[in-house]
Amino acid sequence: MNQGTTTMLDQPARVAIDAPALAGGIAKPDLITVEQAKAMSLADMTTLFKDHLNPGQLHFMKLLGFNKVKVESAEGMYYTDQNGRKILDFFGGFGSLAFGHNHPRILSARKKFQDENRHEIAIAFLSQYAAALAKNLATIAPGDLDMVFLGSSGSEAMEAALKVAERAAGPKRPRIVYAENSFHGKTKGVLSITDGPLYRGEFKLLDNNVKVPFGDIDAIRNAFERDPTIGVLVLETIQGGGGIVQASPEFWREVRALCDKHGVIWVADEVQCGMGRSGRFFAFEHAGVVPDVTALAKSLGGGKSAMAAMIARRDVYMKAYGTKNTAMIHAHATFGGIGEACITAIEGLNIMYDEDLIENAAVQGEYLLERLNALKAKYPKIIKDVRGQGLMVGLEFQDFSQTLPMVLRPVVSVLDDKLKGSLSGFIGALLLRDYDTLVAFTEYNRNVIRLEPPLICERQHVDQFVDALDALLGRGIIRIVKDFVGSQIG
Repeated sequence: MNQGTTTMLDQPARVAIDAPALAGGIAKPDLITVEQAKAMSLADMTTLFKDHLNPGQLHFMKLLGFNKVKVESAEGMYYTDQNGRKILDFFGGFGSLAFGHNHPRILSARKKFQDENRHEIAIAFLSQYAAALAKNLATIAPGDLDMVFLGSSGSEAMEAALKVAERAAGPKRPRIVYAENSFHGKTKGVLSITDGPLYRGEFKLLDNNVKVPFGDIDAIRNAFERDPTIGVLVLETIQGGGGIVQASPEFWREVRALCDKHGVIWVADEVQCGMGRSGRFFAFEHAGVVPDVTALAKSLGGGKSAMAAMIARRDVYMKAYGTKNTAMIHAHATFGGIGEACITAIEGLNIMYDEDLIENAAVQGEYLLERLNALKAKYPKIIKDVRGQGLMVGLEFQDFSQTLPMVLRPVVSVLDDKLKGSLSGFIGALLLRDYDTLVAFTEYNRNVIRLEPPLICERQHVDQFVDALDALLGRGIIRIVKDFVGSQIG
């Protein structure tokens, strides 16, 4: 695979399909061990990623310089790479790391679970861990959100939410309203209400849906009044992939009133904005309303496991699955409620309140917005907007032409659409290379950098990030472009 340099991949060819079996058993293929994986070089990692995972994605990782980092460990707010460099994590795994990396209480709970040989798969039996997690979620959730389905991913939780809502709405009301620039997952059901041509591709998707502008209450009202077959409304409370986009509290109160008036079931997607990220456990709590169904994932797994949950009002759940004949239509899958993932989530929920992380998200988020707005005033030709709530913040840059001297703007403006995302990419790459700071991007508005640091973030971490961004923007656009080009050559 590699030329010139000998690596762990330069080994004898793997065992052929027709290789003779060892005495008393089947020949073991040439498998990589755990220790070999840990010691793998960046060159070998790159080769295997290209050969067996996603060669196209590698192109973008190279553009950003992300391919040059081998993470050796992670703790709290930081990754540590192969050179001992500590990288500040303001990406946060798209909101998956509320507790930071390797929170000691989560590690301890998981180790005790393992040391005592407790059960993982309990499909045939009742699981005390699944039952306890469901009870905790019902206790936290406001109103009568108290029936829980446990899964492994945001897509799975949202599929469960769609199914319970559709069954409760009934066969005469199968149509679903969703929003422009929404992102609800990549499995085929929720992909049908994910507004992204890239992700939708050429798949044959469900067509029982109606799209409306996000935050437009009149569009929702008109859709409900025009089409009595609409039974479900699905909205992210804060749009993540759309570029960290919010609607007003009044909008959500009117959504609740409209759904009540028309008998429509409201599903609030809190996969990314839930778990305290907005400064309340659920982002919809800021408006003082309660949906009929909601979904959590990401940080519910404590940064150490794949865990997701759909939470529904009891009457909605019982309409869908409340009899012995319907109870198994959407029962937990094999890994829904797996033991160690459940105890990880249980410990995480306790940590969230014990360490006051929800309030911390509100306080540090306010400080982050304050400091970023000061940068916006300092660099108005570069920063277009700062928005968000808690530690879910979007930093939107101007179109590329607007950052240039006036004389160049008319010439470059015709390329703005093709150049969308270039400036955020340059800045993201240079923040990593020169300032040891990791940020994320958004699916639809490519001019936006997405900031979702762990909820353990402190004022010093906000200062470290904003000071780095200030120093970088202070170079000016021409030098930023030159420095990025230089990073590609180097």
